[in-house]
Amino acid sequence: MTMIHSDGTRPAPPVFGALAFLLMNLVVGIAAFVVLVVLFTVGIGTAVVWVGLPLLALAVVLCRGGGQVERARVYALLNTYIAGPHEPLPETKRWLARVKDAATWKSLTYFILLLPVGIAEFTIMVSFWATSLGLVFLPVYFRYLPTGSYRMWDWDRPWIVVDSTVEALPFAALGVLLLACTVALTKGMGAAHARFARVMLGPVRPPAGSWQPVSGGVM
Repeated sequence: MTMIHSDGTRPAPPVFGALAFLLMNLVVGIAAFVVLVVLFTVGIGTAVVWVGLPLLALAVVLCRGGGQVERARVYALLNTYIAGPHEPLPETKRWLARVKDAATWKSLTYFILLLPVGIAEFTIMVSFWATSLGLVFLPVYFRYLPTGSYRMWDWDRPWIVVDSTVEALPFAALGVLLLACTVALTKGMGAAHARFARVMLGPVRPPAGSWQPVSGGVM
């Protein structure tokens, strides 16, 4: 059976799916970077005494298996299909085929890049969502702050003090506008990451063709 290499669709992730995905990328990026870098570094350093070979083999398997998990995560949260890039393994020299497979190293590159990308995505999402929601609900919570008011920029010497519902309403309106921009930004960043994942985790040279039955990935 052959694989579907592309479903012909442009990424159009749902808002909350994209938000969950982008926030998760920080944790996934840290974990993948630490595990894979440690395994490859220690494995290469100790390969001369054969101790590192099992570590390198484990790193290769984790790259390929992690790519499968990441493609499933992209599909579940970003509603974007990515074909499995690995060809069926031969009957002999299976480990050599895994190592020579360019998709293995593209997966490794993806997980290494996921650390800085995940940090940026997490920071942007937290900043925009916290700011927009904070402004939207300012008329509700300002009275529960320690001074009974919201003090902007500097708590001791504030530029603006909001201590009434009427004063808070313009900020809430600004928050609604910013929230709309944040929703669009979230979907855009989710779609951009889906395209990035397609390039790094999809087939190296997808052949021309149409829909075919999907075969299971090969690790």
